[in-house]
Amino acid sequence: MESIEYVGLDVHKKKIAFCVKTQAGEVMERGKVAATRGALTAGAAGRRGPGIGALEATLFTGWIYDHLKPHARELKVAHPAMLKAIAASKKKNDRVDAEKIADLLRCDLLPECWMAPGETRELRRVLRYRHLIVREAVRMKNKSAGLLMEVGAEYEKRRLHGKRYFARLTEELGKVEEIPESVVELLKLSRGATELFEGMQRRLVSALREHPALRERVARLMTVPSVGEVTALTWALETGDPHRFASIDKAVSYCGLCSAQRESGDKASRGPLSKQRNAHLQRVLIEVAKLAPRHSPELAELRERELRRGNKNRATLAVARKLVAWLMAVDKSGREFCPEGKPKTPAAHKAAA
Repeated sequence: MESIEYVGLDVHKKKIAFCVKTQAGEVMERGKVAATRGALTAGAAGRRGPGIGALEATLFTGWIYDHLKPHARELKVAHPAMLKAIAASKKKNDRVDAEKIADLLRCDLLPECWMAPGETRELRRVLRYRHLIVREAVRMKNKSAGLLMEVGAEYEKRRLHGKRYFARLTEELGKVEEIPESVVELLKLSRGATELFEGMQRRLVSALREHPALRERVARLMTVPSVGEVTALTWALETGDPHRFASIDKAVSYCGLCSAQRESGDKASRGPLSKQRNAHLQRVLIEVAKLAPRHSPELAELRERELRRGNKNRATLAVARKLVAWLMAVDKSGREFCPEGKPKTPAAHKAAA
């Protein structure tokens, strides 16, 4: 009978601690290797045969997973939050952590999480970088307004970031003796940075939207009321395969749109929104949910109904959950969105056939 090696990896930025165990729990080897491709290749080549490995999900997991997967019979990624709850102990170091991961793996108790394909992770990285650029553009806009307020300059808030108005404003400020010349130069620098960031984010979104792996899927998702290209791209790349969610409730939980449950004995309570969620999806869906009732009578009715039962936050969450249900239906069926009570379009009939 062929013996199977179970390899637990505790991943860090510069070093990776490993522990190799047999199915009976006997330690065969343990140690540390450098977190480089060359060191990992040499370590994998020294094994007697392809084993089963596991590592915790971290910032560095992606490239390590891709590099080691061809050398392993099976490679799993552990959910960090659930792993912490199961493997909590008084003594904690890299050696102990690697051994615990190996033990959980061989006992089939490893809290495994879904690992997105390499192409999806690459596109997701681009989209998240776009979000960083948008935040920096907003910071530059706020800085421009702050500079004007510091020197008591008069300006129209709604027109401040318009190209023509900004050019005229800086020209007028340059003629005012009370306004330091440095302020005008800093305003121009801030404007230049803002235009650079906005141009970059437009190019990134355009490239993602036209990507062959996303083009048709994003077009279908955009048929859902109030769902634009950024929301559709975020949903497609952050969820990956929609079929991995067995129900809408699981998708709602993944998006961080439900509260944490606490139940013991006969007492049950609900806390605030759970922190175990995909923060990128949660942010986008809540932003869309605030505007969606303007474009959909059904969502407007849902919002009004929830407002009568609670506050604005409750209504926003209810709309966001409804959007998740619609996005799931469109994504899983592969058909465009069709409001309830309305006949399907010829294209939808063709897709259904």
